[in-house]
Amino acid sequence: MTMQTRSLGTTGPQVSALGLGCMGMSALYGDADRTESIATVHAALEAGVTLLDTGDFYAMGHNEMLVGEALRTAPAARREQALVSVKFGALRSPDGDWAGYDGRPAAVKNFAAYSLQRLGVDHIDVYRIARLDPDVPIEETVGAISELIEKGYVRHVGLSEVGADTIRRAAATAPIADLQIEYSLISRGIEESVLPTTRELGIAITAYGVLSRGLISGHFARDRQLAANDFRAYSPRFQGENLQHNLDLVEALRKIAEQKGVSVAQIAIAWVLSRGDDIVPLVGARTRERLSESLGALDVTLDDADLAAIERAVPADAAAGDRYPAPQMAHLGSK
Repeated sequence: MTMQTRSLGTTGPQVSALGLGCMGMSALYGDADRTESIATVHAALEAGVTLLDTGDFYAMGHNEMLVGEALRTAPAARREQALVSVKFGALRSPDGDWAGYDGRPAAVKNFAAYSLQRLGVDHIDVYRIARLDPDVPIEETVGAISELIEKGYVRHVGLSEVGADTIRRAAATAPIADLQIEYSLISRGIEESVLPTTRELGIAITAYGVLSRGLISGHFARDRQLAANDFRAYSPRFQGENLQHNLDLVEALRKIAEQKGVSVAQIAIAWVLSRGDDIVPLVGARTRERLSESLGALDVTLDDADLAAIERAVPADAAAGDRYPAPQMAHLGSK
């Protein structure tokens, strides 16, 4: 495996061709093993992964502290190569409920102060509000991040889950490195207007959910029982007939993967990699075993015949069910 690099847009840093999304090490997918999680971050850094993604609201700060510990205990050379992307703005209650988003400038700076402390770093490489605050213009939120950049606490402005109009307004306020948004074989909504806009403006995409939360990993069993603290227990794509339909798509993809001698996860990640050098997939591996499998996607080459076969097996809009429950879909930016 040879780790390639890609640029986070025309204004952002060079990063590894795959990034590591650390959310699942703390929240939303059931219990995780802290020791294995930290070992997985170390293995990723050792393999040449440079981009680590977290959020201050992932298990109410737990994930940032975990990433901070992983960085603190990594070899100095590996620690120095790491670039940390942080999402902020989601409001939580002690019982884990969600209470909206806060993009006010004072809140942005407050969130950053706590993140810097939990991560144990003197700056955040890419900082972004997780979802648009409908009560605060994006110009104000991005402006506050720009002030943090001027003071050395942040290096680059990012965006998350917003539409083309918001991207343009943000980019008119400050240079934007990347947009983090869901993109996979079965989540291709960005292709209509978002991706053309980011490409016009020289903004990269960091794509999360490239395996659709394990749904198209090739490892999700039809009869799997999900814990109550697993987001997928409530996700529409993992329910009843939707799940059976979506796993049928996975089996169609598996046939293509087997013909190439690779795993389903590897071909799904390779497909995202093939979409353009301006797209950096974030893999949500929680164990070294899954990380190793994901990194194998870097050695998968998809030719025109492969891509056509994949398109036939999993056409755009083939998935059954929304990618989030209805209340959360309402918070996703379409403008």
